[in-house]
Amino acid sequence: MIGPRRAMSELHKFLFDGMPVRGMLVRLDDDWQQVLARRAEADAWPPEVAALVGQMCAAGVLMQSNIKFDGALVLQIAGDGPVKLAVAEVQPNLRFRATAKVVGAVPPGAPLQAMVDAHGQGRCAITLDPHARLPGQQPYQGVVALHDERGEPLHDLAAVLAHYMRQSEQLDTRLVLAADDRIAAGLLIQRLPAQGGTGHKARRHEDEVGAGEDFNRIAHLAATLSADELLTLDADTVLRRLFWQERLQRFEPRVPAFACRCSRDRVRAMLVGLGRDESESILAERGEVEVRCDFCGRPYRFDAVDVGSMFTPAGQQAPGSASAH
Repeated sequence: MIGPRRAMSELHKFLFDGMPVRGMLVRLDDDWQQVLARRAEADAWPPEVAALVGQMCAAGVLMQSNIKFDGALVLQIAGDGPVKLAVAEVQPNLRFRATAKVVGAVPPGAPLQAMVDAHGQGRCAITLDPHARLPGQQPYQGVVALHDERGEPLHDLAAVLAHYMRQSEQLDTRLVLAADDRIAAGLLIQRLPAQGGTGHKARRHEDEVGAGEDFNRIAHLAATLSADELLTLDADTVLRRLFWQERLQRFEPRVPAFACRCSRDRVRAMLVGLGRDESESILAERGEVEVRCDFCGRPYRFDAVDVGSMFTPAGQQAPGSASAH
């Protein structure tokens, strides 16, 4: 018997024919539901936090697919509100994971500012962490505050990221992001960088003006897309409704997916770093050491034999119990 068809997450990339404007549309379906389901096994997020994390996942996939980079893109929102930290990590193959640390009550309907920027200390960071780091090489990180140049608060994640792109990349960008308990989705429209050349300055200026007008018009159309439409309509319908008068060059869709890189060996290394005294103290209090992955919720358990072997030279170790989960 054939079971129900899995709702597949998809990323669609496209260009506007004859214009220096590109776009991307992402829908995370079952994969986003996996994130929420795994989180619910431990401690479910309030709906406002879940919506923020879902938007971060969608935005992270859009941004990772927009660059040529062999490494993780990590999007972080940190601040001084009840949401201390929210993180979405996306790999080049569009495998993603996410987590959030909530330290206080989140009021119903709380906007971004109330969740992470209660006293003006909120920050958005985007980190590019290469897979093959050279000795001494540090990840690249760009950071922006959650307010604009005039000090006015940026009220949602889409506005924060558009501000980031203007500040760090000098690229005009329009984003529409939405997430609920079923779907996390996003639309990105971006003006392509001006091409260099030896043409006359006046001609280049005309090209710039024309490119700006094209982008502004397309961005205005994108801004008419409501959160409800983004969450309920399929990609073909969204693009047809928004850009029915434009000629789009569309590319083969890619498939983002939830995946976590946690492992027993990584958790073991973390406990070794914590130290023997602390690990044995937890063992004495609870009978075992249990560590649950912040990203996927998978539990890792270590008994007395496991903990003892961590701090015993390899030649003296007895076989462990290997209580993986």
